[in-house]
Amino acid sequence: MTSSASPVPSSAPAPAPPVDRSDVENLTREEAAARAGHLQVTSCAVDVDLRDAAAEGQTTYPVRTRISFTSSTPGAETFLDYLGSSVESVVLNGETLDVAEHAGAARIRLPRLQEQNEIELHTTSVYSRSGEGLHRFVDPTDGQVYLYTQYEPADSRRVFPVFEQPDLKTRFRISITGPDTWQLRSNGAAVSRTPVEGAAGGLDAGLVRVEFAETPVMSSYITALLAGPYHCVESTWRGGVADGEEFDIPLALLCRASLAEHLDAEELFDLTRRGLDFFHAEFAHPYPWGAYDQAFVPEYNLGAMENPGLVTFTEKHVFDTAATDAQHETRANTLMHEMAHMWFGDLVTPQWWDDLWLKESFADYMGALAVDEATGFTTSWISFANGRKAWAYVQDQLPTTHPIVADIADLEAADQNFDGITYAKGASVLKQLAATVGREAFRTAARRYFSRHAFGNATLQDFLAVLEEVSGEDMGRWAQAWLQTAGVPELAADVEGSGTPQRHVLVTQTGLDPATERPVSRPHRIRCAVHALDAASGELRRADVADVRLSPEDPAGRVVVEDLQLPAEGTPRLLLPNEDDLTYAKLRLDAESTAAVLTHPVADPLARATVWAALWSMVRDGELPARRFVEAVMELGLQITEVSVVQSLLRQADRALQAYVPPEEREALQARFADRLAGHLAEEAGGDRQRAAARTLATVSRRTDAQLDLLAALLDGDAVGRGIEGLEVDEELRWAFLQALTVHGRTEAAQLDAELESRTTARGRVAHRLALSARPHAVVKENALEQAISGIDEDGEELSNDHLTATVDGFCCGPQSLIEVHDATYFAALEDVWRRMSQGQATRVVSGLFPGARDLAEGQQPEEHPAARQVAAWLEEHPQAPAALRRILREEQDHLLRGLRAQQAARG
Repeated sequence: MTSSASPVPSSAPAPAPPVDRSDVENLTREEAAARAGHLQVTSCAVDVDLRDAAAEGQTTYPVRTRISFTSSTPGAETFLDYLGSSVESVVLNGETLDVAEHAGAARIRLPRLQEQNEIELHTTSVYSRSGEGLHRFVDPTDGQVYLYTQYEPADSRRVFPVFEQPDLKTRFRISITGPDTWQLRSNGAAVSRTPVEGAAGGLDAGLVRVEFAETPVMSSYITALLAGPYHCVESTWRGGVADGEEFDIPLALLCRASLAEHLDAEELFDLTRRGLDFFHAEFAHPYPWGAYDQAFVPEYNLGAMENPGLVTFTEKHVFDTAATDAQHETRANTLMHEMAHMWFGDLVTPQWWDDLWLKESFADYMGALAVDEATGFTTSWISFANGRKAWAYVQDQLPTTHPIVADIADLEAADQNFDGITYAKGASVLKQLAATVGREAFRTAARRYFSRHAFGNATLQDFLAVLEEVSGEDMGRWAQAWLQTAGVPELAADVEGSGTPQRHVLVTQTGLDPATERPVSRPHRIRCAVHALDAASGELRRADVADVRLSPEDPAGRVVVEDLQLPAEGTPRLLLPNEDDLTYAKLRLDAESTAAVLTHPVADPLARATVWAALWSMVRDGELPARRFVEAVMELGLQITEVSVVQSLLRQADRALQAYVPPEEREALQARFADRLAGHLAEEAGGDRQRAAARTLATVSRRTDAQLDLLAALLDGDAVGRGIEGLEVDEELRWAFLQALTVHGRTEAAQLDAELESRTTARGRVAHRLALSARPHAVVKENALEQAISGIDEDGEELSNDHLTATVDGFCCGPQSLIEVHDATYFAALEDVWRRMSQGQATRVVSGLFPGARDLAEGQQPEEHPAARQVAAWLEEHPQAPAALRRILREEQDHLLRGLRAQQAARG
């Protein structure tokens, strides 16, 4: 078994980093291993001064840091990581170092180490506008300033100098100076609150210095800061582990003051208590981090982050507009995912980012399990099958796919591996593992793992060791098959012996590792089912099911399913080789099954979600014309009860229309789709499916004018006059409708400005920027492209992460003729964008502006399309471009070619 890189033995001399690497941000695995091989960090004290954070135009803040650490190789040299504005002073073991000589743009060199070392630094750090580091946000509603941190995988170095790697854990003592009217929070509980002379800049408030309790041993990337006039609601959980004493955990929920009325604290606290009950019973290890604060923050790059004691979430989970039941379930899943990390990831942390997948996959699996078993939501595994796994199937078919256990050579690679394989494929494989070894064995192994490695770092081998101890299974063989090979396995079920009494079902497994191009066969424990048409209901209902075990030793990957009763020939039926969605595999439906599910609804919700996932894979592979998929969504998809599946299908249908339908079919089919959605608004009379249809109608109307009059009428409040009842046209839908109208030239800047002035919110400002960039004028597109590539708005200010995305998205809306003319400019700017911007911001630009949805001309080969030729030429001409940039382009190239090939296949 492979695992993360082993530390350099303590007896080995630690290599001194070359001076010319002091400007290099991209820490390598080898550098981290060498540093961990001779260092142990005793403590880290960080004092952050935010007294002037509210002052207009403020961009920097001072930080004082004191780190104690030991070295097993006295006389060696090492370095701290720091991405700040400036370093004012560095004192190492009482010696003042020359800043000009020792502090570079990304690293601070520490020479002549002793066995015991202490370093004190005074630095000036930069407020983030990209969501990386300490992000500063000004609420347009009331002008209030809010700050929060986001560090994973390596952005605590943007706030304070640090040994930025997960295996150099230590205890942190954090203090914050800020306005006395603000919430000032960190991972630990506040232990003192001392008034400070002076006044808060930009506020009529005094100053206070809050010191927080020293944390347990933890990694730097999960430390956290929060500051601002956040609205706060507090409560308590009381409980414990079996046979242990009960204890209290203080709970808090925080959000911007302007969102306070929308914070549904009762539901959130209920979910939190259910989660703490569930995980204490599941893991049998008391929550180790003191309080449990959950903050909902603006302009957040992620869904959430597992900072122990101070979990941060996107404030999109504070529902200030109408939210579907699927959105509530997604929020519950996110909450449970982050709570699982308190144990798996925070208590026990991967040694290096090679094992990033293990903590994320475990949390993804446990999050879905907790929602299913500990909450009132009943569709957790349905959403997982149709949503999370669909993400994994797409990611795992890209040319950049990788084994679940990835080779993460450096931080750039780590940042890009927060992908569908790391999360959803890994979680799917863990679900299959739990089905293989049994739920109780899986639970016991997790408990033993936490007990054995608490507050330490561990590797995949450590986790497999406890699984093997508990289950008796050969985890080495299992890991080799599932974790160390790439690619999606494919399962098919076919009927052999048609027309004879010996008819039987044959399940076949095929697989190819795209990295090695070698066949791969994996072990599966699955259920194969036959669903037959029920004449009374008109649905396909499960008629019989059989347990099946597939083994790599099966001849030709084939297994005959015994005792599976088939309906009479000619009866519409579905053969489903992954009933209950127990394994991770793409399904190839046979011709009879495909015809049946495109005509008749599937009764069982989980089987239905699995079938639709299979159909979407067939569309992407060019095996099912996108037109047939869209027609099935219109006929069957909109009738599905589970809104999470409906939302997913509507997104997929919209994507199919944009990229997979041949251009000669698209206009008429888009108009039909828009008409069907409009009809659905009238049919539903309120509810989640109506809202899902309204959102999709707004999106598809950016490309078709079939229902623009309806959107204009809904904006004018004439829903009832159009036969539509129960639809709340709130801020979200108003902007979505306005954006669609704007793309077609039905609104101009003055109307958009007036809409924003009527209600100036963070959501409104982002939507307004998108709409302005979506206007169908050449000069508008030129300006939007310039702002996106530069990252600077029309006033010369840096675009925040959300505003950059809005600018990019707006540019991409509208007639292709206005967009395609800028392809050459895009490709010419790529390297400069990657050099100037943070990786997160650059990714938004590179991926968002890529010419990805294009039309294939009659008789044209996909590889000969101008956009395909441009990206191929760029990749060939820039072999030395950063690997992360090349990865994005290769993935976007694959999406482009997949769409063009599907268009070609649809033409026959």
